[in-house]
Amino acid sequence: MSTNDTPITVLFTVDSLRADALPDDGTIADLATHGTSFENAFAHGNWTPFSFPSILGGGHVFTDSRDIGLPDRPTLAETLRDAGITTAGFNGANGFLTHHWGYDRGFETFETFTSSTNDAFYSKYLTAHPTVQAWLQVAASPFRRLLGRDGGARNVSRMKDVEEHAIDFIERAEPPFFLWVHYMDVHTPYVPAPKFVRDETGANVGTLKMLRAHAQAGLGKEVGSDTLDNLRSLYRAAIRQVDESVGRVISALSEKGFRDDACLLFAGDHGEEFMEHGHLAHYPKLYEELTHVPLVVSHPDGDAETVERAVGLDAIPPTVCDAMGVEHEFDGESLLDGTPDPSPVTSVAVRGPSVTYQPIPRRLDDGELLVSARTREWSYIYHTESEARELYDRTADPAETENLLDGADDDIDVPDYLHEAVEKRIDAMASSGVEPNENEGEAPPSAVTDRLKALGYQ
Repeated sequence: MSTNDTPITVLFTVDSLRADALPDDGTIADLATHGTSFENAFAHGNWTPFSFPSILGGGHVFTDSRDIGLPDRPTLAETLRDAGITTAGFNGANGFLTHHWGYDRGFETFETFTSSTNDAFYSKYLTAHPTVQAWLQVAASPFRRLLGRDGGARNVSRMKDVEEHAIDFIERAEPPFFLWVHYMDVHTPYVPAPKFVRDETGANVGTLKMLRAHAQAGLGKEVGSDTLDNLRSLYRAAIRQVDESVGRVISALSEKGFRDDACLLFAGDHGEEFMEHGHLAHYPKLYEELTHVPLVVSHPDGDAETVERAVGLDAIPPTVCDAMGVEHEFDGESLLDGTPDPSPVTSVAVRGPSVTYQPIPRRLDDGELLVSARTREWSYIYHTESEARELYDRTADPAETENLLDGADDDIDVPDYLHEAVEKRIDAMASSGVEPNENEGEAPPSAVTDRLKALGYQ
């Protein structure tokens, strides 16, 4: 790839998007065909608050604190803004990517679409619990909007708002600018518009069937094959819904004459499980379905190619800066650099007394720390308290079902570079600060708890 400066960079991120779920056609497939597709890209955590510090922040989660939120160092948006680049960010109502956690830092225009109530306490709670907010939006949506109108399904994820704000920004902005667009359509609950369900399945699957599939699944409970198939279909349909929206945003770039000079990046922030290791959604685990994500870079001077080596999402900040000719101090590798980093990609999760323990632990001290290291061929997962170890040869076992260290003979060793990467990551977190984030959430009000119970979330 060339490192010629580009006046415009747009970063599309999609919540809960696993690498193997993209459709073979559409906007994202076209970006991958004509850009650089990184076939072994990995998130640095199992869910948004553990992954996004590496995507928009200056370092990995728990770098400077034992709590979530952005590290205390220049963010991507701050670095670009200080270089004279206009910055804008639009997040489709993920409560972990808000002012509350510092994600507005450096963005001159920033909107999260999470303010749905005038009750400050209630709003603060929802801001910190995006899954809760999504379910309450579904429960509150009039059935007439969900039963056949595209707008109703799109409004649940706030996709329509995100898209319109992004396009409005493009129509008014003058280069150089950086735009971040984050979609929540693929995050549970999956409620795509019926059009995309028909496109995916060829059948007219009604909204009641959608909601029934979610209700039967609960949160992390076993489901039958039919329900699981329905959930997968809804998930893929939601991806198609995002694909069309990304296409409309890119079309807005073309209409302004910006497309040929723009660098576009597309990534999932983490994956999603469909019972591969016994659960749904994205509980504290570090298997392939949760860490392996799509990553595409379409640079004006770049070649169409596929890269097989492992890369982490911490490559996004230096890549954006290099594309725009901005000096930076990010630790990750730039994907425009041409000097590949052979280091394994590390990821973390924090697990409570059980995998499905609620609420999901989000501070470093809330449970047992799990750390993984990945290359193109290998996955190594280390449980820091129990000292359990898992090693998978993904060439022979891509689904990570055969732990080579489970009852293994003494002659099976973890490759040194994997073990050293895990140790380095643990050491970096051990030296982090001890003070919790000052906005650490409080217990939810009883009205919210009652609604969560009705929805199967507590």
